[in-house]
Amino acid sequence: MAADDFRKSVARPLGQIPSGLFILTARNADERGGMLASWVQQVCFEPPVISVSVAKGSPVMTLISGSRQFSLCQIPEDDKVLMRRFAKGTEPGQDPFMGLDLVAPTNAAAPILGDALGYLECELIAHLDVEGDHDLFVGRVIGGGALSSAAPHVHIRKDGFKY
Repeated sequence: MAADDFRKSVARPLGQIPSGLFILTARNADERGGMLASWVQQVCFEPPVISVSVAKGSPVMTLISGSRQFSLCQIPEDDKVLMRRFAKGTEPGQDPFMGLDLVAPTNAAAPILGDALGYLECELIAHLDVEGDHDLFVGRVIGGGALSSAAPHVHIRKDGFKY
């Protein structure tokens, strides 16, 4: 099958895989960062383990690698403010959390957004280069909490090759 035919045949099925929307946060020393993440998945029940996919070159990668921790803050269904603020990631040296309501983290140093539905704090147990445009970070859940009972944002793409 030709490359163009392959892309056309799998674009919609890939895009139709539903995912939640999260703000992936990390902190290393005095630097904080965050990005919109949609490829998040629970990997294990015991101990609870999750995976998150991060675009290669994203500034948050160095924060996670340096601190060995990250947090995931789940976005409510109708929230556009957090989505817009974190959709493009952040530049090194910028603090994307200025002016936002933060909750004191319980077990990790990564920022927790007060407007999130809930959060998971994770200790990095694996960083995998999957030989694509994203890397996979795997974390053991070491803390978390529910902040709201609102509905979560569920994301479905029309095309699995486009954001």
